[in-house]
Amino acid sequence: MIARSTSPSGWNRRWRPVAAALVACLGLAACTSVGADSADPVANVSAASIDMTFAKQKDWNPSQPLVVKAKDGKLTDVVIKDERGRKLDGRYVKHHTQWTSTESPLSFDTRYTVLTRAQDAAGLGVRKTTTVSTVKPNTTAYTSITPYGGSVVGVGMPVILTFDQPVTRKAAVERALSVETKPATVGGWYWVNDQMVRWRPRHYWQTGTDVTVRSELAGVNFGNGVWGDDDDMVRFNVGDAMISTVDIATDMMTVRRDGQVLRKIPVTTGKPGWDTRIGTKVIMSKQQHVVMDAATIDVDKSDPEYYRLDVAYAMRLTWSGEYLHAAPWSVADQGIDNVSHGCTGMSTENAIWLYNLSKIGDVVNYVGGTRTMEPWNGYTDWNMSWKDWKTGSALS
Repeated sequence: MIARSTSPSGWNRRWRPVAAALVACLGLAACTSVGADSADPVANVSAASIDMTFAKQKDWNPSQPLVVKAKDGKLTDVVIKDERGRKLDGRYVKHHTQWTSTESPLSFDTRYTVLTRAQDAAGLGVRKTTTVSTVKPNTTAYTSITPYGGSVVGVGMPVILTFDQPVTRKAAVERALSVETKPATVGGWYWVNDQMVRWRPRHYWQTGTDVTVRSELAGVNFGNGVWGDDDDMVRFNVGDAMISTVDIATDMMTVRRDGQVLRKIPVTTGKPGWDTRIGTKVIMSKQQHVVMDAATIDVDKSDPEYYRLDVAYAMRLTWSGEYLHAAPWSVADQGIDNVSHGCTGMSTENAIWLYNLSKIGDVVNYVGGTRTMEPWNGYTDWNMSWKDWKTGSALS
């Protein structure tokens, strides 16, 4: 026997299409629920969830990575693209429960679009889409490091970082700097001003020390709308210990290498009114020929003290213009009297010998005078006690 419907005549013909459409509509709604992924149109909501602390943030610090985390599940897909459609590199960690961007820093003033998917233990999926925008700096800062990479320097050479923009968040910048040494060396940073910070050991460098300086300042907030825009790394080596002493009172220079006296050189230093400064100086540069013009220290050409000389084998000791150099015109006074305008002059023979032995970073101590060194008039770092030096760190 064939059963017949008890519905009113024509119900199947009239309502069957409507019922089918309703079922189709309900099925479609289950398949496209916002935030859910499932092959089963009647599946339960996934237990997995996705956390992105950077979601929809503006002014994101580009030095910080973008981190996506899954809870009660695992990440199955993370795609982050910039405004040009370029995909950001990253990697999964913690058994696919976390994804971290590996490009550092991120680009400034850039909007990133983030698409993520996760899945719970039952295979039910969830997805999340958001955006994040990085900070737009007023200006960016660049850094230079002294000494240059590959240099062999003297035991008195400080590490000098110079910035082309002022730093007001000094602690943040200092945390991004490091000095690694082999063998291990105790040392510290000192902020000379808003655009220069220096590192020196507690004592002179040990001969043979390998030094690696890193500044990881790209994406670091310098303050006042200035952000770092470059990372840098420099390696150098410390050579033999050339530590000389100039006695202004006796007009003699004693040259020592690794503690052994190599030569005593008759010299002449600054005459009265042009006295040579006492204290610890460090060779900053070497030039086989340099023109010394008194006009650069505000001496008028009509002044009897005005001079303009082509000087050979010159090694600079101060920014104000003190040098070690050949002075053949004053040989008769060398070892006897002080007749220069502040420089330390010697015979050409002795100057060539010293020039060939010396390197940037070698130490020259001046004693026997009365005029003291001005702070930072050259590489004057060693005229400060270690106790005082430590106070110059922004992290002290």
